[in-house]
Amino acid sequence: MLMRIRALLAALWAGELLAVAFLAAPNAFATLDRAMAGQYVARLFEMDARIALASGLLLAMMSRRLQRDGLLPGSVMSWDLILPLLAIGLTAFGYYGLQPLMDAARSGQGSWTFMQLHAVSLVCFGLRGLAVLALAWRVQPRGGVGSR
Repeated sequence: MLMRIRALLAALWAGELLAVAFLAAPNAFATLDRAMAGQYVARLFEMDARIALASGLLLAMMSRRLQRDGLLPGSVMSWDLILPLLAIGLTAFGYYGLQPLMDAARSGQGSWTFMQLHAVSLVCFGLRGLAVLALAWRVQPRGGVGSR
């Protein structure tokens, strides 16, 4: 049961990331004025960061539990644990680390421009998306329809 919940959570998290990246953020800038779209997307990324931390932590704990119970083969530091921890680290750096610097850059402070910081943030988001997609792929239940 825990393996199915883990697969569902990973799939939902991957879907959330894809929806933010390919639907919500681009459409905000396509339909709203720039300032309003910026506020909307900032709130969207705040919620995304919270979801990422909670999902990553839950998935890492589930992987450790399944490994402890002998239901997951491999060493303690398997990809089932590394990928959610990587996603947590990229979230912490990309959102919580860079966001204050981006706010300062908007007001002309700091040595990096807003666009440089935005590019680094985008790379972090993309890498996190790849890590979560890889995790969702790895944890999907194997076997045919009706397999346990």
